[in-house]
Amino acid sequence: MSAPNAPTHGIIAFQGRPGAYSDLACRQARPGWATLPCATFAEAIAAVHDGRADQAMLACENSLAGRVPDIHALLPQAGLHIVGEHFQRVEHCLMGVPGSTLATARRIHTHPVAMAQIRGIIDELGLTPVVEFDTAGSAELVAQWGNPEDVAVASSLAAELNGLVILRRNVEDASHNTTRFYIASRDAARPPAGQPDTITTVLFRVRNTAGALYKVLGGFATAGVNMTRLESYMLDGSFAATQFLMDVEGHPNDPALSRALAELAFFSENASILGVYPAAPFRRDVPQNTDVGQTGAKQADKR
Repeated sequence: MSAPNAPTHGIIAFQGRPGAYSDLACRQARPGWATLPCATFAEAIAAVHDGRADQAMLACENSLAGRVPDIHALLPQAGLHIVGEHFQRVEHCLMGVPGSTLATARRIHTHPVAMAQIRGIIDELGLTPVVEFDTAGSAELVAQWGNPEDVAVASSLAAELNGLVILRRNVEDASHNTTRFYIASRDAARPPAGQPDTITTVLFRVRNTAGALYKVLGGFATAGVNMTRLESYMLDGSFAATQFLMDVEGHPNDPALSRALAELAFFSENASILGVYPAAPFRRDVPQNTDVGQTGAKQADKR
């Protein structure tokens, strides 16, 4: 679903081959926009910087695989603003060339993360798994080979773009497999203060001393601000300081979040806001006890 104030057309970059789940996410979040495939997340970010794209769709976490490490390294230095989020249900499809069937399939090709999510179908059909660099890329390869013994697992969009037939839908082992994306732009586009269902993403640093994180986060608990995600990672291989990426509910100009951010700034180092944007409708629809959208906070709780 498009953000309420999103332009009706533009170019949105993503990491992956045409037909990747990120491509599908772009088409669903920004209908009518052209999609720009990029080899890496860094290239997708650069495409926005140099004007080849208006926005970038950047995967940040998955309900099964957890966080996407590349984004946590790239986003803080990207110089872009988060202007939206999108949750994409990952529905793996088993596909082959026209004329292939489940009975003719011998080898199954897909990305290693996807391969780990389809153990059931591999065992059921007795297939030999072959790891490829990308889900959509595996569909491209199967189409090029034209061999009914080779099948791929990718999105339905990848099947459509490569002229493949879907032999079975939803072959993933877990039905809740969902990827969350940040939508980034050169310019900030904040919703007004007081607007419900607003998310703020904050980047901050604390020293590796006793009670540092407790002091930084205490203001959010006192103000009653809900934290939906908290990720930590070391800076430049140093053990002296830790950087955190945090998503919270609310607008920085709302009284409660304003107080919490003021306390965070006092006890932390180099605190900055990466984006203020409307919450995706998915947040209202997903059951409250789900792991989707909470992987980062749960990982941080284990520290």
